[in-house]
Amino acid sequence: MSKNALLMVNLGSPDSPDKNDVKKYLQEFLMDPAVIDIAKPLRYLLVNGIIVPFRTAKSSRKYQSVWSDSGAPLIVKSRELQNSVAKKVDFPVYIAMRYGNPSIGKILSQINREKSDLRKLIVLPLYPHYARSSYGTAAGSVEKQVQRGKFSFDIDFVPPFYSDKFYIDALCFSLLRFDLSTYDHILFSYHGLPVRHILKDDVTKSHCLQTSDCCRVKSAAHKFCYRHQIYETTSLVASKLGLDDTRYSVSFQSRLGNDKWLSPFTSTVVKNLPAKGVKKLLVVAPSFVTDCLETLEELGDEAREVFIKAGGEHFDLVPSLNSDSKWVDAICSLTAQLKA
Repeated sequence: MSKNALLMVNLGSPDSPDKNDVKKYLQEFLMDPAVIDIAKPLRYLLVNGIIVPFRTAKSSRKYQSVWSDSGAPLIVKSRELQNSVAKKVDFPVYIAMRYGNPSIGKILSQINREKSDLRKLIVLPLYPHYARSSYGTAAGSVEKQVQRGKFSFDIDFVPPFYSDKFYIDALCFSLLRFDLSTYDHILFSYHGLPVRHILKDDVTKSHCLQTSDCCRVKSAAHKFCYRHQIYETTSLVASKLGLDDTRYSVSFQSRLGNDKWLSPFTSTVVKNLPAKGVKKLLVVAPSFVTDCLETLEELGDEAREVFIKAGGEHFDLVPSLNSDSKWVDAICSLTAQLKA
């Protein structure tokens, strides 16, 4: 029997779309210092005095719009991915959420009970690109929980896979389900990030955002640079699909607060595209490997409405990888490299 196990970690979701559950989830998420990186007393006042009171009702309505009889889309589709991967590997596969349930601590305890002979736990944060507020906090939470539980097994992390051949193949396969020749433009919409996070994660302290082409100039900073990594993903997909530079662009969604965030913003781009002659638009969100509120509601509903109101005629959203066979193959490949 294998002495390995795989733990995949996703973002998480409220237990229900009810206001109380949404409030609890938002508090846990936004109080993470990796998400809002200010002093704890100020973060507490900002989160509990301003953001949560004003966002809970609105967020609750959004979750209600995407919730199914089976539950939160992100949780349901993460379970489907877990089951699909488990059928193709010779070791147990687990899923945990950075925020909400099933929690990382609970699943680690379950693994420890069920796998007394476990030697190595392979951990796959389900984020293709490194950011301290996504991959970083997921990996950090697993490390802390393992230390706290004094578990005997080793842990090994699958690194960000933004340029992995099989991940790129999976993305291309998802796009090719659409007839790309029929669209005027393809928009790669990535989760946004505060500019200060890019600067904080620059290990050289002298490269990121110092020049207009910093993401194309080789640097040690790229290992932790979200901006470089999302452009690398886009370039690899565009090259493999043979897309001309004029056929696609990159934008950023889901910003929070008034700080400076990576731009251009998806909401602004989709509003302006019809005036530039783009009537048929295809949108893909490579930083989200699982459909969730940000893909289904923010892109599938809000961005679509903005585009159509601005004069667009046809808007299609490429589903996230979810449990597609090519994505399952990519996970198997990524984890096989770390087996003991």
